[in-house]
Amino acid sequence: MKQRLSLLVVLLSVALVGAPLPSGGAEVSLAVNRGRSVDLDVLFVGAHPDDEAFNLSTFGRWDEYSGVKTGVVTITRGEGGGNAVGPEEGPALGLLREGEERRAVRRAGITDIFYLDTVDFYYTVSAALTEDVWGHDETLEKIVRLVRATRPEVIVTMDPAPIPGNHGHHQYAARLATEAFYLAADPGAFREQVTSEGLRAWRTASIFRQGANADATPTGRDCDISPLEPSDNVFAVWDGRWSATHDKRWSQVEVEAQREYASQGWAVFGDAPSNPADIPCDIYTLIDSRVPLAEDTDRSTAMLEGAAVEPESGLPLGTELYLRSDEFYVVGGESFEVTAHVRSGEDELGSSSVSLSVPPRWQVEGPGDLGMVDPHESTGVTFMVTPPEDSPPSVRTSVGATLATEVGSGTTNRAVEVVPPVRGTLEPLPQVADFRRWARRVGVEQLDSLLVDRLSIGRGESVPAGVDLTNFSREAQSGLVRFKTGAGFSMAPAERRFTALAPGATERVIVRAANTDPGLPVSNMGGDEGDYPFDIVTQAGGITDRKLAAFNLVPVTRVAEATTAPTLDGAVTAGEYLGSNLNLSRLWEGDPPDSRADASGRARMVLTKDALYLGVEVADDKLGTVLPPSDAKRHWRTDSVEIAIDPRGDSENTSSTFKVGIFPTTEAPRKGNPPAAYRDADAHQGLIAQTAPGMEIASKLSSPYDGYTVEAKIPFAELPAAMHPRRNGLNIFIYDSDTQDKTGQTRLGWSTWEGVQGDPYRWGHAYLKGYRAPTRSMDEPIIPGEATRSLESPRSILQSVRNGVPLAAAPVVMPETSVAVTSGPELAGATLSMTLKASSRGNAHLFVWDGRRSVSRAVVSLDAGAPIEVSWTLGEQDRAALAEGGRVLVGWQSFGRTQSLAPRIR
Repeated sequence: MKQRLSLLVVLLSVALVGAPLPSGGAEVSLAVNRGRSVDLDVLFVGAHPDDEAFNLSTFGRWDEYSGVKTGVVTITRGEGGGNAVGPEEGPALGLLREGEERRAVRRAGITDIFYLDTVDFYYTVSAALTEDVWGHDETLEKIVRLVRATRPEVIVTMDPAPIPGNHGHHQYAARLATEAFYLAADPGAFREQVTSEGLRAWRTASIFRQGANADATPTGRDCDISPLEPSDNVFAVWDGRWSATHDKRWSQVEVEAQREYASQGWAVFGDAPSNPADIPCDIYTLIDSRVPLAEDTDRSTAMLEGAAVEPESGLPLGTELYLRSDEFYVVGGESFEVTAHVRSGEDELGSSSVSLSVPPRWQVEGPGDLGMVDPHESTGVTFMVTPPEDSPPSVRTSVGATLATEVGSGTTNRAVEVVPPVRGTLEPLPQVADFRRWARRVGVEQLDSLLVDRLSIGRGESVPAGVDLTNFSREAQSGLVRFKTGAGFSMAPAERRFTALAPGATERVIVRAANTDPGLPVSNMGGDEGDYPFDIVTQAGGITDRKLAAFNLVPVTRVAEATTAPTLDGAVTAGEYLGSNLNLSRLWEGDPPDSRADASGRARMVLTKDALYLGVEVADDKLGTVLPPSDAKRHWRTDSVEIAIDPRGDSENTSSTFKVGIFPTTEAPRKGNPPAAYRDADAHQGLIAQTAPGMEIASKLSSPYDGYTVEAKIPFAELPAAMHPRRNGLNIFIYDSDTQDKTGQTRLGWSTWEGVQGDPYRWGHAYLKGYRAPTRSMDEPIIPGEATRSLESPRSILQSVRNGVPLAAAPVVMPETSVAVTSGPELAGATLSMTLKASSRGNAHLFVWDGRRSVSRAVVSLDAGAPIEVSWTLGEQDRAALAEGGRVLVGWQSFGRTQSLAPRIR
């Protein structure tokens, strides 16, 4: 029996940004398994709907002047971020941000954005936490499917390394993109995509990350850049070329595109520089390439040569030349293998050979002759390379290769690092160790470039420090390791001997590190942007090696027990808080305050047997946006105070911490404009009434306004674990906004570094005098899990119909899991109706689309073989709009597979 479902109009105004749909009836996104999905030249892989924003001038000029088409993979829709334009959050914010992204990238000629429907939770610097939440195999499978479906010649992604402040989502997106570069070419990886979905293995030519290890971003036409690591292959594209399409420079087009991301506060971005000498360049670093590299890396299309545009070398487009070595870390006097791989395309290369280029005094053995290379042939040759025994250690260099053929030639290179027989390194932070394991597993160890191992130590403290001794040689080694620290620090003992360290083995020795001069500046106010460098000197096998490491000196405070708990009234009075003031005026991000009156602060603390009390006094000359209580969240958008506590002092990320943002006032005059507090990016996010009901706050704004005072009581029972009386982490931040657009300008705090809100290891230490922590296990963190779904996005359904790639990069439906429109959609009078019939059980998400927006929507469930009729009653204005080319968009999901349809309304 046919079911009938009548639906009243539900208005949903959504703007369409995208290329036109194909003509015809019920167009269905099944093209991906029939070879008709969109064919892209470049694919950008990012985590959020703005991660591509600073590459748009490059992608745009490639499109305009070279006909190179770019698509974007956005793993999440950014529903976990802030919103500077309205109250939307969660999936509603995700849809809003999708619209912003589509409008922005359209200016660069990009019409294909692929969302993976992965949840965006919160700012973290942890790729490990990101992997736990996203899932490695599930997300990687989708990216591999997209690479195979869209067949890009070049992938551009983000920086996979845990450099300070680098978002963990960005790191992990780049790692997944890098893995997909290799796995998409392997027909055995995610084999069902090849055997069941009709896809084929795809060999993307090159993959790059945005940015470079350099002192500064170059400006001007020449894009002069000197990488800090000379073995890096760095490419530059000047933003300032004139766009004939837009009648302005691409740098200005990019800024105007970035303003589309208004929810992120970017609508206030100023114009691009008008002086060509001041216009910046987009910088990219090669991760890997299967094709020869362009000799002139300053050309705007150098990254594309040999992959998406014809190379100047004369080799046929798509000819492959790349090197693989059996070792990245090589020891002087010990040989290692380097294999040159060559693969021809549709044209023969004829008689061919490969030669290697190496540093002076390095030895190369092995014939380079390849013989005749026919079309579609894979071949190669292996060389033995030996650096001299006295090679300087801890130096990177490149092994180069030249392919000579009858039709042209090309070059490539691969980095290796000369290491001593034994190297001593500081025990890495967990996130750094995780990155290095990943880079070793994937074979991209050169990306571990210029990462400094750091040890956090409290002012006046001494802590155990692990030093890892690794034998890279093929013989057992004995020697010593010693430490050369600067003034104010020591390592004891000053040296340690080791004996008979086996080949390939790593041994960890423990020493004691101490801050011997408590008067040194703390946080980023001390050393080199917060780093106090020291050397780990290792001697073995007649070679001396120095490895740089750094101390991060964090502030320490002593918190006394109060005889009487403070009165929470928004005023810090004499005798309420014991101990010294904490300086909260250190800048860690944003614009420096014009004066202490512009933004500065101090805090004091006391404890009782069951709670920590804090009084925070903030000087502020202008009050930022006052939010209603319903929007008192994402505190960094306006004036607020954040308190961060790592109760056990050993958190790798903030999911095991307590972090709360406190707004000194809200827009609720009938309630006296009270303060509000919201936990964010910690073990349990949300309003404190639900997530920390025992917490109490009070505040008072000065009159006339020149700042505010916030007081807080945080019961120890509200923390995710028992608070250790000495070995803990604590921080207090001030967020300053002087505007009414829900954007912050300045971030201050107690223990400060870039990205420190996500780095518990660099928070200060609070010694709780007399406090005895109860025995208690760690609470399981609660991570936001509601992602925006492509089935809820008419824009995504339209794109899927047009480009043939299934929604959310899911597997394409099979005939036995598909849905069909058996009648309609037909508009008769005020009634629009259509009938659906499915081959299996599933859900259909329907949008009545007038060519610009959705005028009505519905979600219906279908059983196998049972038709269902859906009808809408529409108003006169909507009926008139639909008469101009309306459609019903259908997003179908059945057993994890998706399908999209867009039948025209008759």
